[in-house]
Amino acid sequence: MGDMDGKVAVITGAGAGMAKACAELFVQHGAKVVAADISGKEKDTAAELGEAVVVPVHCDVSQEDQVVSMFETAVREFGRVDAVLNVAGIADGAPLADSTLEMYDRIMAVDLKGVFLGTKHGIRTMRATGGGAIVNWASLAALATSGAYASVYSAAKAGVIALTRAAATEYATDGIRANSLCPGIILTDMGQNAVQAAPEKLQKPAMQRGGTPQEVAELALFLASERSSYLTGLAIPIDGGWGSLLR
Repeated sequence: MGDMDGKVAVITGAGAGMAKACAELFVQHGAKVVAADISGKEKDTAAELGEAVVVPVHCDVSQEDQVVSMFETAVREFGRVDAVLNVAGIADGAPLADSTLEMYDRIMAVDLKGVFLGTKHGIRTMRATGGGAIVNWASLAALATSGAYASVYSAAKAGVIALTRAAATEYATDGIRANSLCPGIILTDMGQNAVQAAPEKLQKPAMQRGGTPQEVAELALFLASERSSYLTGLAIPIDGGWGSLLR
């Protein structure tokens, strides 16, 4: 028996990184998955994991019509939605006084608006079938000063935490739980590139290493499953102890 037997999960950003690791783990634990991405790599994820259990959807999470279509596909293909993982995000930065409005709009559109839309339409879909769990991707940068030139990114991710707590409060009696994850250095392709450019980053966590996408996926699985049935409204760091040293 898997933790997600008979469940359906919608996962954004599922073409790579932490979201792809989540898709892999959820399938291993019995879930059917809608793997959404803007890159086209969602098709690779579905082909690798099996198109009988993973349906790829091309989705720009900043566009409401595409997010609505993503959930319609989940219901059409699998009949319901039990878990929503809003993972898709981008990272960019500049000193605050040099940050452009174009950069601000781009980051907010994906990292906050995209999570807002996924949460909004996830709630609407899950209410129809008795509830479920939402796991939203924030960041250590939302909780502590984790690096320079991250003002806009940090603001977007802090917004994710506030949005998630509001959803947890408003929809608990509908059987919907909502929690956010706050990853530190995770060795996705993007994370590895950051470490190669600044190897000293790996000295920041107490564990003095980066996390793996699989380690984050394990926490997401727990939060999406009934094993965390009394947890909602949390912002959980997964950072190897970096945040505890900063606060």
